[in-house]
Amino acid sequence: MIKKIIAKTTLLTSLFLSSLAYAQQCDDFTNVELRKLRSEETLNLCQFKGKPLLIVNSASNCGFTEQFEGLEKLHQQYKDQGLVVLGFPSDDFFQEEDDEKDTAKVCFVNYGVTFDMFATSAVRGDDANPIFKHLNEQTSSPNWNFYKYLVSADRKHVTRFNSRTKPLSKELTSAIEKAL
Repeated sequence: MIKKIIAKTTLLTSLFLSSLAYAQQCDDFTNVELRKLRSEETLNLCQFKGKPLLIVNSASNCGFTEQFEGLEKLHQQYKDQGLVVLGFPSDDFFQEEDDEKDTAKVCFVNYGVTFDMFATSAVRGDDANPIFKHLNEQTSSPNWNFYKYLVSADRKHVTRFNSRTKPLSKELTSAIEKAL
């Protein structure tokens, strides 16, 4: 019992210190701690400083849900060159599972997603998570699921792609290659 408490305390201390380290070196909108999908683990997105981000709002029961396959292919194809794909499930359009375990099943089991997915959150309006609040100010709110936001490595440029833009389209892959 005491060993478990010590191990948990050590882990929490380590996470806290690493979060402080990221916060000290990061002064942009990615300086935020977010919980991963179906996990207690959180990520400070500052760890991706200096890398382009492809941020996507997703839903499990949408006509565009199959885009997870293409997003995973992009992740596999460009991760070694620095691209970071981040998924944000949202029920803003009433197409997300009610239970987070079901959302996780769609992403991880049905589509084999290995890029980071975060806990379900709002991506529009006053309730939007801090990442989407920034993206919405820079461009505009997503009008549907599977909007894609390509954020430059220096965080100064955001390019928005709508749901109909397929992950492996020439338009998106060209923009990614330019950002890399």
